[in-house]
Amino acid sequence: MELDGARGHGERTTTRPSTPLPHPRPHHPPFDLPAWVAAPRPEAPPGIYRQGYQQVDPEQAEEAKVPTGPLLLRAALNVVATVATYYIGTVVLMYAAGFLLRWFDGTSPDQFNAVQILINLVTVSCAAAVFWRTGRWREVARRFLTRAGWRQNIAPVLARAITHEGSGPVKPTASPEVPPVADPWFAQRVGGASAAAGRLDGEAVGDVDYVRIQRAWESAQADHVFVPAFVEQVMARGAAAFSHPSGSRELTGRVAHHDLLVQQVRLGTTQDVPKNPQTYRTTGFALDPTLLGTSLLAVGPAGTGKTARLARPAVEALCLQALAGTACVVAIGAADADLGPDSWYDVVIAPGESGSVYGLDLYGSTQDPDEAAARLADALLPDELTARAESARMALQQVVGPFHAAYGRYPGVRELRGLLSGEADVRETLVKALRAAGRLATYERDLEHRDLQRGRADDPGALLADRLALLDRPAFEGAFMTDGTGRPPFAMRALDHPLRVRVKLPERSHPEAARMLSRLVVGQFVLAAAAREDRSLFAGLVVDDASAALDASTVRGLQRMRGANAGAVLLLRTLMDLPEVLRTPLFGAVGCRMVFPGIAPWDGKFFSEAWGTHVIHEKVVTHAPLTEGGALRRAGRLGRKALSGTTAQTESVTTRDVERLRWSPSDLAHALPAGHAVVSLTAVSGEQVPPLLVDLRG
Repeated sequence: MELDGARGHGERTTTRPSTPLPHPRPHHPPFDLPAWVAAPRPEAPPGIYRQGYQQVDPEQAEEAKVPTGPLLLRAALNVVATVATYYIGTVVLMYAAGFLLRWFDGTSPDQFNAVQILINLVTVSCAAAVFWRTGRWREVARRFLTRAGWRQNIAPVLARAITHEGSGPVKPTASPEVPPVADPWFAQRVGGASAAAGRLDGEAVGDVDYVRIQRAWESAQADHVFVPAFVEQVMARGAAAFSHPSGSRELTGRVAHHDLLVQQVRLGTTQDVPKNPQTYRTTGFALDPTLLGTSLLAVGPAGTGKTARLARPAVEALCLQALAGTACVVAIGAADADLGPDSWYDVVIAPGESGSVYGLDLYGSTQDPDEAAARLADALLPDELTARAESARMALQQVVGPFHAAYGRYPGVRELRGLLSGEADVRETLVKALRAAGRLATYERDLEHRDLQRGRADDPGALLADRLALLDRPAFEGAFMTDGTGRPPFAMRALDHPLRVRVKLPERSHPEAARMLSRLVVGQFVLAAAAREDRSLFAGLVVDDASAALDASTVRGLQRMRGANAGAVLLLRTLMDLPEVLRTPLFGAVGCRMVFPGIAPWDGKFFSEAWGTHVIHEKVVTHAPLTEGGALRRAGRLGRKALSGTTAQTESVTTRDVERLRWSPSDLAHALPAGHAVVSLTAVSGEQVPPLLVDLRG
């Protein structure tokens, strides 16, 4: 028996549609669906949380940094300059106009008055246009003349003046602005499903429900024959229509900010520092499938927040998208890793726990025995023996292929171990089964070659048998059975369904077995995600500790997933945990890279080189003693030095454009504050975002 998952609500279509609006949370007020749907989501560069995002003019942002005192003083001086310019300009122009009028043999009083009015208008317009800009009156108006500026700057001052209170913290007043409201079911009302829209008006609909129902409506719109079926389903089940096969409509313990309309999860806030591009400063930082589709590598020591501030929100987002019918997710980590409770998942695979319901298909339900054997051999070999990978693949193929031909299934762990170690009774049973199936002639040469290798010092079969012994333990009883007698095995070919899968690795009790299983599951996911025929669902993989999960074939497969609507989030404590031959290829295979505080300088060197350099405008100030002048000036300088202790100096300023590292290894290793990270992004479309300093707290 194999678990393939179940389809959700029929055909799939892709849905298309920073101050976050309310989200459905336990013990919170009811979810305001109309306001959430109507919230502005303007187009924004990759990595910006779009809900409530407002484009900021860089010039206006610089003006906002000017303190209030200098701002008002400059504005007042420009008013004086405006008035002076007006009077002086008017006098000069009137004198010139009078001279010209007399030159043309005089004019009437009406003409003189008209010229005077024209001169006044020109003078005041030019003076106001010039000094409005230099006096930054636009910023003055924004701070003190608008409603928001009045509440922020003027009202607190007046309140303190009236009540004679000190300058303590002022409680913010409630904003009278009402968020925009839209009809969430307008498309159904005008599209022939007004009865369904009326039913949904009376239901408590969350963001997951809304996205799921909208996807079903878009599927129904592909052919109007399906509209009555849509209405029937909604009338019968209300907000639970087209729900996930598990029946779940929400996640318990949900904490991150999500915008399922654009499939974003907010992780933090981009900091207002010179290293960050002006467009990103103070904006919300978010991830979505267009970024995860290029895969993300995060490196940082234990305790820096990789799991709590990156892996768990990413898993939470993918699980919510699975409930909405837009994604599937596989989360891999130790049994005690904080990747959400078991209730978040449809399938929980825990090989080291006797109470686990599901097992794992070691072959990933691959129909090609040679491919299945090669993938299993790569997972079984330790890193230090990768040079023997080809011979190990051949040895495993020589027994897996004949067994599959004889029995129509793949061998279990114990059967495979017996074939590799050369147990006579197991081999004879296989030969009899092949003869009965009429396939002995096809596979006899493979079996003979396996017999010739047996007993040699470099026999890869003995090595593989020893590695399989780590999985043939009582703790794993029934977890890897292929004959239907054990737990139902999960197969990675189920990635075309909106499934949520959690793999709990026994890192404490069986660390080496956990390493093999991690490498096996990740390799199966990479192959299955790229081989899917239906790629409408985003397939997401989250690995809490990927140090043992990566090999050369998996790293190559990460690049193929970009075009398969799939991606991975890989967490590492240090790059030194990986074999040296994998470090550089891994950096080239992933599009998003993330650094947490406390990494070693040699880890920071990889990121620094990957992020490269940029041109900055550098100013160098040089001071030199002042020596020119006659005897009197030199005597004066000597007296000044005797009285004040300072030497008169000249100042020389040199400006030039130079190339500097965006982030140096030393900065990454020692200058990152706690709770922050530096992350660079690449979208599936190829659009790149330079490294950003992001605050992940809150």
